[in-house]
Amino acid sequence: MEKIAPHNLPSGFQLKKKLETDIGVIYFYDTVVVFEAKEGIVMSYKTGFSILLKGLNYLGSKRWVYISNRVHSYSIKPMDYKYLNKVPTLRAVAVVNYSEVGHTNAELESKFCKKPFHMFDNLTEAVIWAKGYL
Repeated sequence: MEKIAPHNLPSGFQLKKKLETDIGVIYFYDTVVVFEAKEGIVMSYKTGFSILLKGLNYLGSKRWVYISNRVHSYSIKPMDYKYLNKVPTLRAVAVVNYSEVGHTNAELESKFCKKPFHMFDNLTEAVIWAKGYL
């Protein structure tokens, strides 16, 4: 029986692994990593560190792009981007927003991220953009 992918992405993006955690779900499309946080969580270095380690363990030395697919409302500590900035295999960061407030918040976050950072209105555009950094 064929698995149904949770996202309707172009055919070149096959779901390789899904990791459910206490703060959200991580989808690995080879080297494009999509994270969907649970409603109301506070995303920080402290809450996200174990997830980052699991992801890096899975990816090994491959270059990858992180996409935050913000289907739920949650908080982020933008100062903690300093930790993501130090991950050498992370090539770029994308944020998919579905509200004007989310877009405004992501603009603030972009000032703390030293990696290429781009905002999108849908996940398909974000994963296509991500391929350009791999």
